[in-house]
Amino acid sequence: MKRTLILLLIFYASFSFAQTSYVTEKNISYYGGIAAGKDEYLKSQCVLDIYYPKNVKKFATIVWFHGGGLTNGAKEIPQALVDKGFAVIGVGYRLSPKTKAPAYIEDAAAAVAWAFKHIGQYGGSEKQIYLSGHSAGGYLAMMVTLDKRYLAKYGIDADKVAELIPFSGQCITHFTVRKERGIKDTQPVIDELAPLYWVRSDAPPMLLITGDAELELLGRYEENAYMLRMMKLAGHKSSRLFQLQGFDHGNMPIPAFPLLIKEITVRQKQIQ
Repeated sequence: MKRTLILLLIFYASFSFAQTSYVTEKNISYYGGIAAGKDEYLKSQCVLDIYYPKNVKKFATIVWFHGGGLTNGAKEIPQALVDKGFAVIGVGYRLSPKTKAPAYIEDAAAAVAWAFKHIGQYGGSEKQIYLSGHSAGGYLAMMVTLDKRYLAKYGIDADKVAELIPFSGQCITHFTVRKERGIKDTQPVIDELAPLYWVRSDAPPMLLITGDAELELLGRYEENAYMLRMMKLAGHKSSRLFQLQGFDHGNMPIPAFPLLIKEITVRQKQIQ
């Protein structure tokens, strides 16, 4: 009887999502035409796509930053996040070597600020904005949340982020930032361009997800484990880390997306 009830609940939840229609708007400038000026590279890169449920109120929104080492990749709406009852904002940002740090972090902050200022126009709730991304995208999500200066520029308190959920994000200074400085990728650095530099007790809840420690990129799992430890030592009460055994850096998003969806589903009920 219990199993039948669970199956019925899953069926009706899936049916409900299936009955919701979605709209996609593409290539929205998050800086705005005047702010972009005559910088053609900024105009082409600093745009976002928003995928959202139509005629739904107070939905949750994931701001998703693509990976690619801060040197390649493009904005995306991950297929795994489609038709799940919430909005997804896929963010494009400037890339190295055409630009250098902290330009891509500033772009990420501008995109998040756009979400806070505009999501209500689409029916979403600014109390339900979640930041996520894979690899370099996870790094950007952590930087704009933990270093409050980036969002403060737009009059936004970074602590209003509902939750930070990076996939295999770099927690030390990103290897591309180090490369820009002539530092090799096996030389760890923690400075103001490292999420680890900004550990603090009052940060939003954080769920760190990585691939298998033995299969991950360089020391990516260990960086996240150190981030977890330091956040706890700083007094943060809502930090957790999942290690996905058997999955390397490239394919860890496959099992990570269901964790992201589950986490947001739970958090939505906790945030009023």
